[in-house]
Amino acid sequence: MTRVAVVVNPTKFDDVDAARRTITEVCARHGVDDPLWIETTEDDPGSGQTREALAQGADVVCAFGGDGTVRAVGEVLAGGDVPLGLLPGGTGNLLARALDLPVDDAAEAMDVVLGGREERIDVGVLRADGEDERVFLVMAGMGLDAEMMDRTDDRLKAAVGWVAYAVGGLRAVLEGGFGVHLQLAGGPVVRRRVRAVVVGNSGRLQGGLALMPEARLDDGLLDVAVVAPRGVVGWVRALATLVTAGRGHRSLDRSQAPAVRMRADAPTQTQLDGDPVGAYRELEVRVRPGALRVKVAGTGGV
Repeated sequence: MTRVAVVVNPTKFDDVDAARRTITEVCARHGVDDPLWIETTEDDPGSGQTREALAQGADVVCAFGGDGTVRAVGEVLAGGDVPLGLLPGGTGNLLARALDLPVDDAAEAMDVVLGGREERIDVGVLRADGEDERVFLVMAGMGLDAEMMDRTDDRLKAAVGWVAYAVGGLRAVLEGGFGVHLQLAGGPVVRRRVRAVVVGNSGRLQGGLALMPEARLDDGLLDVAVVAPRGVVGWVRALATLVTAGRGHRSLDRSQAPAVRMRADAPTQTQLDGDPVGAYRELEVRVRPGALRVKVAGTGGV
């Protein structure tokens, strides 16, 4: 490895220069040249910067920011031979957590990038209302989870971290659910009244909770969680299942498939890797097995 690029979201750091010095020092310790440092902008959260890094011959491209930065970088790298490196800079750091990578120490995370190994993981692809396909690396969802993220105050998130999502969730949970027609990989169409439908490569949420405990990043399948509690008893049962990683039931139904299609009765808030992307009626989701190379620590599989 001779050329490292870092795509960084400068809004995530109080002192961007200090963050850059930290990464540069780790590179020097590993005998690697100073990294190519490319900052994101309001208009481009990382895609153009990743293409620039590839054009300049980067052997690895690191996403240094939140989950939106990771997704933008990963979307460009998917299908290619240049691996993604993960440097923590956000509140969720969802993919890093799913891969058991450092989420609180950028220097330690950079050590993994330069001294770890490569693994291939699946990526999800989502088409909403016939628009262009978009990649997600961890989870996509329609309903309560997206509403929760959309209602989370950025200032509160910066102050208290992932707990802010719980506050947004309390606001969203007071609203009713929505009707949806759900179809898994060409199977029968099922009509449900739900609060959320989540599709993911990983089932791990903030706080160590496992929404989809059987999910794996490299199994070539999407895991689907249908959240459909009715009344207080239904919510208690769903939450108990979430906390204990227990077996699914009608209030929290889980399944697996290589592709999923859902059509809501009305436009419903949707999220990709924790970022709300707008209200849509129809989502078509599929998996691209092993499409993304990523730097991980240790030995064994992902």
